[in-house]
Amino acid sequence: MASTQTSQLVTAKGQISALSDVTLFGVAPAMGEVRSKAEKICRTNVPVLLCGEGGTGKEALARWIHSRSEFAMGEFVKVNCAAIPSALLESELFGYEKGAFTGANSVKPGRVEKAHLGTLFLDEIADLDWNLQSKLLHFLQDGTFCRIGDQGERKVDCRLICSTNKDMEKETAEGRFRQDLLYRIQVFRLKMPPLRERKEDIPFLAEHFRQQFERQFDLKSFAFPPEMLVYLKSLPWPGNIRELSNGIARYVLLGPEASIHQEIPGKRVGEGETAGAKMLPLKRIAKGVIQEMEKKVILESLRANQWNRRKTAQALKISYRALIYKIRDAGLVSRRVALQQQGRELSPIE
Repeated sequence: MASTQTSQLVTAKGQISALSDVTLFGVAPAMGEVRSKAEKICRTNVPVLLCGEGGTGKEALARWIHSRSEFAMGEFVKVNCAAIPSALLESELFGYEKGAFTGANSVKPGRVEKAHLGTLFLDEIADLDWNLQSKLLHFLQDGTFCRIGDQGERKVDCRLICSTNKDMEKETAEGRFRQDLLYRIQVFRLKMPPLRERKEDIPFLAEHFRQQFERQFDLKSFAFPPEMLVYLKSLPWPGNIRELSNGIARYVLLGPEASIHQEIPGKRVGEGETAGAKMLPLKRIAKGVIQEMEKKVILESLRANQWNRRKTAQALKISYRALIYKIRDAGLVSRRVALQQQGRELSPIE
């Protein structure tokens, strides 16, 4: 059972595509700007290029645009240009006739045809083979194409959305991508911000994935304690939403003792990164993050109140006794002790 559940982690990329409107756009200002621009082009038929790091939710946004376009009743057809070998990609895109090549024992329509009156989503367009770039450009110019082994042209009416995690200007400057094709596919360009630039959305995303994986694995999991959410927001998430999705899947499967994966680099908390690169339980790391943050806040408040602990307790809205306990627990020393250690005397006022 466990192996079956674990194998389902590979579907995490698909989970990103199922984000609801609220979860997809969240509350971060950067995503509010993305939504505002996306809403303006939904009803048009201009080609859209979605840019951003891997795992930021470009496919989810593409599906959102499709669902609100005039092609919403048609099929959303995805082609991963990086995953399909160049030798096979042409037949996948444009299809072939029976006998077109060895093994072509029947007619096979391509994905371009399947997208008729729908949306064709070309994922990782920068990895498209140079020769295929020419054929795609021809298709975009007049909407016609030929199956492999066929002389007759076919016409398709569909919406085109492409995505990439590469710098397309650099790709064209270095001769790997046709500039004329770039002009065709990026009539409108949208950039998806990385998760580290929209950390206020992490609680929404984490809860969405927790509930989703509970249904998928048929398991109940613990609700996220506040310190866990603080910890999740402190991570850099180089793999973005996809990485978060995988982490929450482990949490649902293993509970609060789930381990942080080794891919996350370990640096000092406070720089937006993890407390360590070792495989440590989430619960223990989250507690350490909270303690470190509390220590910093208490120290800053003590300094702001000239080390007057009663004023500090009032400023922090906690009892005097609770402050004393937290000071001792954090290993902080009073100003009196600090100055005495330096050989200085305090005046009666201090």
